[in-house]
Amino acid sequence: MPQSPEIAFQTVAEVPDGAPVVVILKAGRRGFGRQAQALDSRAGGTLARACEAPGFSGKSGECLDILSPGSLAARRVVVLGLGDAEAMTPLSLTRAGAGLAAFLEGKGEDAAAIVLDAIEGAAVAGAELAGRLAFGMRLRRYRFDLRNKRPGAAAEAGWTIHLVGPQDRDADAHLARMSAVADGVEFARTLVNLPSNILHPDSFVDHLEPLREAGIEIEALDAAELKRLGMNALLAVGSASQHPPRIVVLRYNGKKGADAPLAFVGKGVCFDSGGLCTKTGPQMFEMKADMAGAAAVAGLLLALARQGSEVDVVGVLGIAENLPSGKAYRPGDVITTLSGQTVEVFDTDCEGRMLLADTLYYTATRFKPSAMVDLATLTYSVMRGLGSVFAGLFTTDDAVASGMIAAGEAVGERFWRMPLDHAYDEGLQSPLADLRQHARDLEDGDAPYAAAFLRHFTDNRPWVHLDIAGKELAATDGPLARQGGVGFGVQMLEQWVRAGGRADR
Repeated sequence: MPQSPEIAFQTVAEVPDGAPVVVILKAGRRGFGRQAQALDSRAGGTLARACEAPGFSGKSGECLDILSPGSLAARRVVVLGLGDAEAMTPLSLTRAGAGLAAFLEGKGEDAAAIVLDAIEGAAVAGAELAGRLAFGMRLRRYRFDLRNKRPGAAAEAGWTIHLVGPQDRDADAHLARMSAVADGVEFARTLVNLPSNILHPDSFVDHLEPLREAGIEIEALDAAELKRLGMNALLAVGSASQHPPRIVVLRYNGKKGADAPLAFVGKGVCFDSGGLCTKTGPQMFEMKADMAGAAAVAGLLLALARQGSEVDVVGVLGIAENLPSGKAYRPGDVITTLSGQTVEVFDTDCEGRMLLADTLYYTATRFKPSAMVDLATLTYSVMRGLGSVFAGLFTTDDAVASGMIAAGEAVGERFWRMPLDHAYDEGLQSPLADLRQHARDLEDGDAPYAAAFLRHFTDNRPWVHLDIAGKELAATDGPLARQGGVGFGVQMLEQWVRAGGRADR
């Protein structure tokens, strides 16, 4: 896999000799902390005077660049704004770290020492400070470029960042957790970014080796096994591709089987042409990312395993390509799913719900999870309804909904609860089969009908459907993610699992 430039974080008690850049923290208009005050005294008060410039407010992620006075060994001192202490959040600290990374990149710096003074009155525990800043730097620093895999290509230099402050067990634990979450987000981003001629159903498992190395069991079911089981809906989606469909099962046993596992199901359509109901060329261009749900599940499990979470989790990925050919499934076909329910196909470009019908039922009946969550870039409808701010969340459980929404707000991956009502079943009635794949009215909102369809394949397990269409890719560089794969969903689900991960907690 293409590798992002590494950032090596090292915790130290004092600013190392020869550090080219020293970063000190400032919460809004407040004064410096103890270590920064000592540096300012050595600099004759020039650092504090520079902060009085009218263009600097100390808001989160704002960087004030000060060419170092001769009394300090560093060539520059950077004052990093954290925002007002009382309004500080883990997310605002993450964004501050990202802002610092962007600044260092812009200046061509590859090493710095961050002086971690305690922030008096901060709304976030001091133990989180280093971890969140480091996390933001990792998210902003990530990049994907296949050119660095060419023979003789020069790898971009890594960074060395010293975190200066007293040794603290809680701070070290939080730093380790955020490092694991960054690993998961970066892994999900890279899977989404890989072109479809490199990442496809035949090669998907090969790209999951980091999960195996982290202690996650990987099981792959090939097309012959899917046929034996009766996964005809998944097989139909991939019937036209030279790369047959797969089911990939990921198992992480952090509690050693003490409880029924949490299950996460990911839509993994490695390329979606729309099938016989073909998309336009421009619509297809980003369809390599139609496997972002599967990527998020893989990234989540890697994040949990790397931090040693005490939870049993299973991830089930439905992997396929949706292409046109003489073997493709057609509008009007009636397909018997793994559950035994028959489905009348309406639109071959609604392949995600076909794939998930079999994958959800397989997960529910084989693993009998305590709760089941699916992630899928499923409908254009949810994008039209919610725009670019929120992703859609469907569930019949109020506690799960509120817990996930809160987790999303905490990490900046926002969800809005959408209706999951039996009234939508009326639009799924078919004269030929148990269910229609799509409501008859093309102008009617599709996302709730898709969720209502999927509910028929959950075996009445506690279930959440996350429609993340439109969240998988960033069109331009943003504060926390560059153009390309975002890894959306990994952070929210890690936060939710860490908070208990069940509706009754």
